[in-house]
Amino acid sequence: MPNKLLEISDLVIEADIDGNWQAIVKGLSMSLDQGEIIGLIGESGAGKSTFGLAALGYTKPGCRIVSGSVKLNGTELTGQRESELRTIRGNKVAYVAQSAAASFNPAHTLFEQFAESPVQHGKMSMPEARKRAIELFTQLELPDPETIGERFPHQVSGGQLQRAMTAMALGTDPDIIIFDEPTTALDVTTQIEVLGTIKEAVKSRGVAAIYITHDLAVVAQMADRIMVLRYGELVEEGGARDMLANPQQEYTRELLNVRSSRETGSSQSDDKPQLRISQVSARYPGSESDVLSDISLDVQKGKTVAVVGESGSGKSTLARVITGLLPPAQGSVEFQGQALSPRLKMRSKQDLQSIQMIYQMADIAMNPRHKIRDIIGRPLEFYLGLTGSAQEKRLKELLQQIEIPEDYANRYPGQLSGGEKQRICIARALAAEPEFIICDEVTSALDQLVAEGILDLLLNLQKQLGVSYLFITHDLATVKAIADEIVVMYQGKIVEQGSKEAILSPPYKPYTQLLLSSVPEMDPDWLDDLVARRKRGDVITSQTMESFQ
Repeated sequence: MPNKLLEISDLVIEADIDGNWQAIVKGLSMSLDQGEIIGLIGESGAGKSTFGLAALGYTKPGCRIVSGSVKLNGTELTGQRESELRTIRGNKVAYVAQSAAASFNPAHTLFEQFAESPVQHGKMSMPEARKRAIELFTQLELPDPETIGERFPHQVSGGQLQRAMTAMALGTDPDIIIFDEPTTALDVTTQIEVLGTIKEAVKSRGVAAIYITHDLAVVAQMADRIMVLRYGELVEEGGARDMLANPQQEYTRELLNVRSSRETGSSQSDDKPQLRISQVSARYPGSESDVLSDISLDVQKGKTVAVVGESGSGKSTLARVITGLLPPAQGSVEFQGQALSPRLKMRSKQDLQSIQMIYQMADIAMNPRHKIRDIIGRPLEFYLGLTGSAQEKRLKELLQQIEIPEDYANRYPGQLSGGEKQRICIARALAAEPEFIICDEVTSALDQLVAEGILDLLLNLQKQLGVSYLFITHDLATVKAIADEIVVMYQGKIVEQGSKEAILSPPYKPYTQLLLSSVPEMDPDWLDDLVARRKRGDVITSQTMESFQ
């Protein structure tokens, strides 16, 4: 008989919502065997993260366990003293958060934060922790594994930071790891390496895992069993292969069907580009090498240009140059035929209003002390002069557009799910009524149903208002749904650009082929087959790309 590591029974968790306690996990149960992976899926607000965190005996601020049981190796966690729980958390049960950027301490190096848990729990000395860190950094294919631990969080890319957090969780050899959307922020090629490492760690070391995600293709690769949640309740549970082949409930079928490809209509535009980037190179202060090298591209009015590439390719740096956050070392950025000042502080109010940005990590893009009405209301007042009842009317319209209830206006960001936070960030950008929006991985944190709605919203706004998008993403399914033109970046350079049809039709260039081959499929054997083929050298990998340069 398998060893029951975790048993959760009839768990009820409530949240303080506008002064009223409401159930957000409604009598859920789960059992987890040694070496087993269970996938929790469902749309934003389904209760996935809240339920998963209960395995730590933990609830987020503003939440409380009302009834039910959480047993780890037979030990009841509910009602335990905090001092007792501290000996378990990070030791017997580890956690990998969705947003690594919001979870790391910016004042400490990666190695210092890696070593904290194993050293404090008495599992290893500081030299042993350093050796273990290098081993895991190497396994997770972080660059310069022997020295990257000396960097601070802001000195590595988002994908690298997420892998460092995965290494931290593995560092203590826990019995259970809770993965809360660990590959959401990763490009497709990096995601494959991380998924392969996670799966290998679980299967080879007998570690069990709770894998929280909205990506059914990821669940197909990782989970032995799947639990589908909605509104804090269980919709369906079963073996992964059986559920993917024959879902019993309509809601599960909706989640599966939403992955089907979609056709998008073309929009009208002028020949003259709305945004023109000419021979831009850029580097960060103190660096001796360019992060961007000789970048040139055009975006037509009313069109969408998708910028794709793996972590560290320069996608987000390009966005920083366009917005004036990072002045280019050479080259120029023009909008509506006029040169933009390279520095944000020198740009006019009209320039600032015309170009808005929706950031990838909603957790750190909003002030946690401000209510939603203030977050959206500020650009309404600053750019449009709306105050009082006029501002309130427009606020309600924006919340309706992003399918958020009006009463959320009085909530704080910490009271929202990850997907809800991202939708608020989208509403904030729309509040300025911009002509051009830079979307930096705006759907990466959203479940598929919500992401589908957001993409539909963006497309409808484009048709209605003629707004243009620079869409930064690693999700090629999103690219297929929304892009008119595609720009492929690798190591700070453009390696291919053209129409969506031209880029996504064979024969593919090597790097584009790598990106396309890294998109997870619904076949549960897909990841194992791909890893095996890469080991044999049958397909291109990130490591073999250099031979094509």
